[in-house]
Amino acid sequence: MELRVRQVPKEETEVLEIRYHKMTDGISEIISFVKSRAGQISADKEGRSVEIPVIDIFYAESVDNRLFIYTADDSYELRLKLHELEEMMKGKHFLRVQKGMLVNLMKVKSIKPALSGRYSALLKNGEEIIISRKYVPDLKAVLKGGEV
Repeated sequence: MELRVRQVPKEETEVLEIRYHKMTDGISEIISFVKSRAGQISADKEGRSVEIPVIDIFYAESVDNRLFIYTADDSYELRLKLHELEEMMKGKHFLRVQKGMLVNLMKVKSIKPALSGRYSALLKNGEEIIISRKYVPDLKAVLKGGEV
């Protein structure tokens, strides 16, 4: 695969074009990354590819080596690893709250202490998630005005 990068004058339209012979997981991941930077992410639902606006995502969870994202009332599968999604979501108010979970802080309604140093977060869709004690310091730092 050849990579060509070229700066163009401001008068010229910026274009990102991906040419391929066969769709592979690698190309699919590149497309998902580019779309997520533009505010959308490609996910699978019942064998179809669907575009999900990042702002609609409540949380992402890794289950049995598969990654799912959850919106207010639906779930979708991604062809990424959790750490790849986490990297893509830097600066978009997503925070790791468990070994296998990222949460969109903009979808959190309230947070309260739970047992054993953990916290409980109530999401705007009524779901409750647990923030494991390992990630509580990161949460506190973000709430004090740190970077997400």
